Amino acid sequence: MSPAGCPDPESLGRCTVAEILGSLSLEASLERLDLKTSRGPEFVDTEAKVASLVEKLQDLPTNPPSLYIDLEGVNLSRHGSISVLQIYVLPLDETYLVDIYTLKEKAFLQPASNNDQTLLGILQSPRIPKVFFDVRNDSDALFNHFNVKLAGVIDLQLMELATRYYSRKYVSGLAKCIDRDAPLTTDELRTWKASKEKGLKLFDPQRGGSYDVFNVRPLPDDIKEYCVKDVQFLPKLWVQYQGKISSSWTKRVMTESANRVMLSQTATYDGKGKDKTLAPVGW
Repeated sequence: MSPAGCPDPESLGRCTVAEILGSLSLEASLERLDLKTSRGPEFVDTEAKVASLVEKLQDLPTNPPSLYIDLEGVNLSRHGSISVLQIYVLPLDETYLVDIYTLKEKAFLQPASNNDQTLLGILQSPRIPKVFFDVRNDSDALFNHFNVKLAGVIDLQLMELATRYYSRKYVSGLAKCIDRDAPLTTDELRTWKASKEKGLKLFDPQRGGSYDVFNVRPLPDDIKEYCVKDVQFLPKLWVQYQGKISSSWTKRVMTESANRVMLSQTATYDGKGKDKTLAPVGW
């Protein structure tokens, strides 16, 4: 079934966030986005596991988006490497940690168990919405290391910016958005902060850690938990911002999300540039 307001399946990649939401009420979306189970992640480190995962990622609902994605790595960019790709699948309430360090291009090219669909095909499909928070460095790394040309991206950082009632000069980081905007219980917020702190101590050089810990196998449990927590909370942020955003701003978010992907693929893109903290021109 095509989303309301976007009847042609072939045009889904051009739909706004509001059109992707379709006929679901915000209340229904919030109910579906209640993260109740907090199940442990599945570590995807073999071709057979990739095939099984890709099968599960097919024919998922698009309203609200089903796929919420993040990446971790050593100097995550064209100049570094990708260690783990995290995918939270909303309808399944499952998080998958894809071991890019071990699988490399096999993670993207292994067909599904039941057909020839691949993770590459899903990531590049404009008809499958995928939610990131600041897609730029993730896209930079995916494109330059594995020639992954992301499409169908909804950038939550831009959604937050679009829903502000105060200055839009600078973008906000994920930690600030979760702390301020995610409708978390006191226990959820405490657990998230604790897992984040444990992870930082392991990989942040300023705290005595090393980013190389993302390439340790088996992946330490505290790093797994760090990878899981941020991506699991993205749906809650999506609903918060979706409830505030106007139709004109949804179009700008979708356009600028695609622009960020294209920018990250240019030869001159600087993943550590100071201008990354600035809002898009004209916002």
